[in-house]
Amino acid sequence: MRAWWLAVLLALALTSPAAAAPVAVRFPESSSHGFLVLRGANGDVLAHGEFVQAPKGQRIESRLTFRFKDGSLWDETVTFTQQRVFRLMTYHHVQRGRSFSAATDVAFDRDTGRYHARVGDDKPTEDSIELPEDLHNGITGTILKNLAPGASAAGHMLAFTPKPYRLDTTLRAEGKDKFFAGDVARTATRYLLKMELRGVTGVVASILGKDPPQVRYWISTGAAPGFVKFEGPMFLNGPRWRVELTGPRWER
Repeated sequence: MRAWWLAVLLALALTSPAAAAPVAVRFPESSSHGFLVLRGANGDVLAHGEFVQAPKGQRIESRLTFRFKDGSLWDETVTFTQQRVFRLMTYHHVQRGRSFSAATDVAFDRDTGRYHARVGDDKPTEDSIELPEDLHNGITGTILKNLAPGASAAGHMLAFTPKPYRLDTTLRAEGKDKFFAGDVARTATRYLLKMELRGVTGVVASILGKDPPQVRYWISTGAAPGFVKFEGPMFLNGPRWRVELTGPRWER
């Protein structure tokens, strides 16, 4: 889960050192369809979400949307390959409405080596861009599901102002928490996502923030790891929100 800059993890993992390389595929992705709920800090429901994923040729396409009660929209679509490692190929993120500080439309494509970005009222930018092999905008949850127990990873994300900036990211397990499915107790690994912007000062640093916010993911343990919960801001300088799984509501 994630904004154009979203998703990076930090923690106090004590084992394997972070590796600056794409994460190896342990659990290949396929077709999936799920429903989510987004809550504010006080627990109030702010939006309902939907996650749809399916193969598209040799790639996997994933789309995450949140429709807010105030009419705001969060819409993020990615494609990636999974031949031995996960490799982000395309990314497109749109956010608009009163729930966000600025309307955003950002996209980039590895094949063309191009990006375009519009943030708020700033003039749109479009140019060539070099994409790191370990880039994980929009696929952080997938990356986490594939980390071996006790392992950590390092990667990169792109932030747009609208000019693109590269963030260094670390992904490490922070601990384990218990949750319940009915009366049955389950365990999830808690990951802390951390990003760092190196060598940037002045206006850009004030926009992106010297200390990017902490973002946490909970991934269920066991034979088939899965997303359970997300906590953190979903846009620059935004409030902390919580995203969890939910079920459809039936007509009565």
